[in-house]
Amino acid sequence: MAARFRQSCLGIRCHIYELVFVDVHRAFTYRLDPTVKQAQGLRRLMKLQCELYNAALEERTMTYEWLKRGLSTKKVPTKFDQFKTLTGLREVRPEFGPFGISVCRGTLTRLDEAFQGYFRRLKAGQAPGYPRFRSVCRWDSLSWCAVSGWKLEESSHRLYVQGIGHLKANLHRPLRGTPKTLTVRRRGRHLEATVFCADVPKTEHAPTGKSIGIDLGVGVLVATSEGIFHPNPRHRRQIAQGLSRAQRERSLHRRGSGRYRKATAEMARLKEKEANRRRDHLHKLSRRLVVDNDLIVHEDLKVLNMSRSATGTVENPGQNVAAKSALNDAIMESSWARLITMISYKAEDAGRRVVKVNPPLHEPAVLPLRSCRGREPGQGEVRLSLLWAPRARGHKRRP
Repeated sequence: MAARFRQSCLGIRCHIYELVFVDVHRAFTYRLDPTVKQAQGLRRLMKLQCELYNAALEERTMTYEWLKRGLSTKKVPTKFDQFKTLTGLREVRPEFGPFGISVCRGTLTRLDEAFQGYFRRLKAGQAPGYPRFRSVCRWDSLSWCAVSGWKLEESSHRLYVQGIGHLKANLHRPLRGTPKTLTVRRRGRHLEATVFCADVPKTEHAPTGKSIGIDLGVGVLVATSEGIFHPNPRHRRQIAQGLSRAQRERSLHRRGSGRYRKATAEMARLKEKEANRRRDHLHKLSRRLVVDNDLIVHEDLKVLNMSRSATGTVENPGQNVAAKSALNDAIMESSWARLITMISYKAEDAGRRVVKVNPPLHEPAVLPLRSCRGREPGQGEVRLSLLWAPRARGHKRRP
């Protein structure tokens, strides 16, 4: 990402960040339709990989504790040290044999990434949680960190997984690029496979000559500089009645019983339905904005800072805590960051440009920006009179 500092035509200085993309990686997700026997095999494989994850985590934790107390001089094993222990795994645990070693390496890589994130946050001065042991019921994904152990057969619409067989896959779009890794995940009642590809060719669109500025809000999800308002669908409100009914139903049953699990599954189904609707709407909206415009300018929002709690401390309590909590919930439901991410990678694939603008607090009502370098004044300008429009945020501008 490259940053540029530009002087606007009105003499107002603002920071402009232009997104520069180097490499192209894409993830292709397909719905799986396994047989009963194949689904049982996947559940058995998830159980084994959860056990391997917990064993590797225990090895790292106990080695560090012994080293800290002076009971041992052995160093904490790295990812590659634990890779070497997989050589004799088949003799000790024969049930791991049919599935191969590649999926086990993916599990150990997942543990190593958890530790890397933990130490990275420690160095940044944060207070992260130590990697935890996982329960079998919450272990819902399998990873293959290489191209061995699986193969996607596009002609027959099948995904071959070692030890499981050929799974029927709904290939709703062709695979592009070079496949690198695979992740099989359980989402509610369904299974899906995500293939991560590198060197994906771009599908550039013809230039339209249009430039647009967008502002994100709660009442209106997107307000454009052309005066077009895209309303916020409020997907959570659409399922609120059914979710409340499922929650009341679950509260009537004993925890762990069959009816309790059935009500929990109903709640998960409604939550998944809400997430699918939100993701589908964001995909369609971002695609429409990218196809119709060559340049898209948006404000550099700090969503994490904007959604912080206003509770405060005992010495300095916060004000309007309930109102701020409702606003935070509305901000997170709108998924601003996810929409910007979708616009960014779709624009990269289509050959469009995305620019992040960090305006000062005293920004003018109209802020013209040049869409491209080297153009004459008045050519390719985008007028952002509505970029920070009060109507888009659902409140009045303060004097």
